[in-house]
Amino acid sequence: MFTGIIEEKATIAQMNDHETHMELKIKAEKIMQDMKEGDSISINGVCLTVTDFDENMFQVDVMPETMKSTSLQALQENSRVNVERAMAANNRFGGHFVSGHVDAAGRIASIEPLANAVYIHIEVPEQLMPYMMLKGSVTLDGISLTLFGVDDAASTITVSIIPHTWEETNLSTKQLNDPINVECDVLMKYTERLLETKYKKA
Repeated sequence: MFTGIIEEKATIAQMNDHETHMELKIKAEKIMQDMKEGDSISINGVCLTVTDFDENMFQVDVMPETMKSTSLQALQENSRVNVERAMAANNRFGGHFVSGHVDAAGRIASIEPLANAVYIHIEVPEQLMPYMMLKGSVTLDGISLTLFGVDDAASTITVSIIPHTWEETNLSTKQLNDPINVECDVLMKYTERLLETKYKKA
């Protein structure tokens, strides 16, 4: 479980394409402090497992389905990625519940600087729109954000990015039509499932 509060921007140092998986070697600093083999870590919102590490780099394996269905497919060596370690029970919980199970990859439709903020408009698959609520939570490339706009007809959402988030995450590297991972609020999905099961039995 994660919070969507990004700890640092790391760098893809090496990508090794194996027959069964993609091996990513990622250069980082802050999150290396207490890393252990087997740790869960969020890479652009995708929950992955640390398989190896040294003083300034760690390794994760990505299965083909994950590469195909998330924005990880667009990664190249030297790409910047958002990283977050799994939530610790004794830390403040500053974002919202993030599972690291991406629902789909959206697409950057427009980027609009306005005053000291940046508005990003994102096209998302139509089936995700029922989970999008004005002032509700959404996770984009692992970042916990508040929905500033929801357009059901156009199947788009809008988020307003403050300077700190713009500078400390990979959003500043995004361009038009780039893919971006979308995870809907997990509490909404659990609620939907409970109600669906309840009324199906009735």
